[in-house]
Amino acid sequence: MTDSDEEAGGGGDGDEHGGHEPHREEFGEDPVGHTRATAGMTVSELVDGYGDAGIGAAAVNEAGDVLAEMFENDDCTVFLSLAGAMVPAGMRRIVADLIRDGYVDALVTTGANLTHDSIEAIGGKHHHGRTHDPEKTPREHDEGLRDEGVDRIYNVYLPQEHFADFEGHLREEVFPALEGEDAVSIADLTRELGRANAAVNERDDVSEGPGVAAAAYECDVPIYCPAVQDSVLGLQAWMYAQTADFTLDALADMTELTDLAFEADDAGCLLVGGGVPKNFTLQTMLVTPRAYDYAVQITMDPEATGGLSGASLEEARSWGKLEKDARNASVHGDATVMLPMLIAAARERVE
Repeated sequence: MTDSDEEAGGGGDGDEHGGHEPHREEFGEDPVGHTRATAGMTVSELVDGYGDAGIGAAAVNEAGDVLAEMFENDDCTVFLSLAGAMVPAGMRRIVADLIRDGYVDALVTTGANLTHDSIEAIGGKHHHGRTHDPEKTPREHDEGLRDEGVDRIYNVYLPQEHFADFEGHLREEVFPALEGEDAVSIADLTRELGRANAAVNERDDVSEGPGVAAAAYECDVPIYCPAVQDSVLGLQAWMYAQTADFTLDALADMTELTDLAFEADDAGCLLVGGGVPKNFTLQTMLVTPRAYDYAVQITMDPEATGGLSGASLEEARSWGKLEKDARNASVHGDATVMLPMLIAAARERVE
């Protein structure tokens, strides 16, 4: 055979008929399997099965593995970052249980979540609603809710009178205990809020549990709320401060939070949503000689916008917020769906 015949006939590594496989550095033999969904299987078994699949299922499986390892590590200080409307959406008990059962060492959240948590602690309730009325325009639907004194959080309704009850709760049970010459930290405020929520919940025999802030108070778990003024809780604190000897020190929490991270043997974070809680949790490692050893995030935000809420954990590694060899996973999806699944799977494996 001539050289030209050899060139025409191929026979190199890339010829699928030549009996030779091409040289592959990236490819590894790891066939995709097929997840099962059967009656009687547990959440952990389902998440384990996701490891056979690809795309989002594989990410959920990896997140479950990382979360379980983080929870199982007794030397790991766990930071939970909670953004979004997680309490109004019905995630309150999951978070409170995590705190009470010793899986969380510090909570970083929004003033909104603490507001809605307190409303339920003292007897208020959120209610199922709808995003629109098919017989009205979206504007007409929400104008009607405004006239009826009902606030809407997507498909959840909250009667406005609960905010008046919350204001009374703060002015009678929370703020007076914090008055004095010295400014108090936001963690002091959330601690006192938890104490008051627990006390009123028990005193008034409220059918709903005392909630997240109460669990944190009872378990001595600090709650940091770096943007507290961006909420009804913060608004009420400002209004109270106009006529009382009451001042919040927004920077005081930085020392306590940094010390917690600095003293940790290992550190891990579960980031639910983005925004200020996510950044406040991650940036803590910038002023310590260490970084997170574990990180799991649940987000619906895209990375391509350049915003922090959608930023990948790999990007956080470039900043020194994660150790180079940290175990991390990101799940893109609705946190009201993903958080219960991941927590149930992780707790089943650990317990």
